[in-house]
Amino acid sequence: MGLKYIEPIKSIILLLLVLLSATFTFSIWTYTPRLDPIEPSPTVDISIGERKKVKDLIKPYKFLIKYDEMLRGTTDSDDIEGVLNEMSSWKVSQLVYHSTEMNKEQMKSFFQQTNQFTMYFQGDVPLQVYDDILPIEDSYIPPFSFDRMVVKWNPKEIAFEIHFINRASGLRYSGKVTPGDPMDSYREIVLGGENFSRYAEVNVPEPTYIAVPVDPIHMDRSTYYQEELSPTRFRDALFNDPNAVRRSQVDATHEEFGDDHARLVVNTESKMLNFVHPAAESREPTSPADLLFDVIDSINEHGGWTDTFRFSYINAFSHIVRFQLYNYGYPVYSENGTTEIAQYYGKNRIFRYIRPYYTLDVKIMDEEVVLPAGTEIANALSKSDKYDFGSIEDITLGYMMRHDLEKRALIMEPAWFYLMKGKWIRYLPDQSGGEQIGLE
Repeated sequence: MGLKYIEPIKSIILLLLVLLSATFTFSIWTYTPRLDPIEPSPTVDISIGERKKVKDLIKPYKFLIKYDEMLRGTTDSDDIEGVLNEMSSWKVSQLVYHSTEMNKEQMKSFFQQTNQFTMYFQGDVPLQVYDDILPIEDSYIPPFSFDRMVVKWNPKEIAFEIHFINRASGLRYSGKVTPGDPMDSYREIVLGGENFSRYAEVNVPEPTYIAVPVDPIHMDRSTYYQEELSPTRFRDALFNDPNAVRRSQVDATHEEFGDDHARLVVNTESKMLNFVHPAAESREPTSPADLLFDVIDSINEHGGWTDTFRFSYINAFSHIVRFQLYNYGYPVYSENGTTEIAQYYGKNRIFRYIRPYYTLDVKIMDEEVVLPAGTEIANALSKSDKYDFGSIEDITLGYMMRHDLEKRALIMEPAWFYLMKGKWIRYLPDQSGGEQIGLE
């Protein structure tokens, strides 16, 4: 071939190479391999115990009903549950705020009135939360918390009126009650209450209203085998990536789980957990209702209700909520706070979480014991120079839990407790003062 053909041939070859390169590049960009579809990762449901509704966690510890000629009351969980079941058909409306604060004398006089019943709550219950239990039909529910709920009835009209009272502030809201069936409610609660235990009002030097049972009390001393849940289940529930968590032995009775963000300390002797996520700490203001909902939801996320616990305390300023262990419907206390769940809620997650990891699943035995009448306890407290009787706010029944390490047993001792300055203290007749338990 002559030289005159070389240049055209080069041009043709170059064009073919360009076309081949473009075709190859296009095929790479548009190629889709035939692969089996990727299954999404299964969601791991970490459920350590049970999930609870608001109505399971917020309940009164005492019910008192006053008639013209008598006073009746109960701390029995079945009795109180019967009243709550009847009230579940009620609706509340037309809430009215009483702007005048009641002083102690006025409050005592209010509680002494007849044709009414009172429910006692351990903590200040946000009205916006209790709306889940007793529906309020008003379009606006005020950000108000109460620790006493009083229901008055009119025997002539079979009508009910409800009052939500905060003893610390002396403030209250009242509202109209619409029962599902007024006659049924009157029969079940008002007439049924006549069969409850006899109560008597206590003569307190300060203007405080206290009423206690007149007759001796029969309760069971319960002994449980010390069952425990594996702390690793809480590790899996509380840490973002359990696989990145390191485990170390601190000393003979403490071990620790931790990553770069959080720490979980396990006390293997007291069977308590202490989890903290420092970056989640918050000092932002929050409402009691939002805080309580957030804490309940966060515990429900991992099924953290391993036994019967009830709401007992809230402080929105400190972002803390507490729940008390209950046995047979009575609060259970201990010397070192091992019978409560305490949680500080932070920035959209748990900041600090302190709780037991033992459970009361296996009961060894029940043994009936008889406690003195409440009137006898009140009389002893009033006569003793060991107690500031005027500072006592209430007297009620409960259990003191004792841990038998050798037998691996949890023993629930029935006892009388009195409330003073926000703390429940066990009445001990043979010792100076009492056995102080719990926290403010």
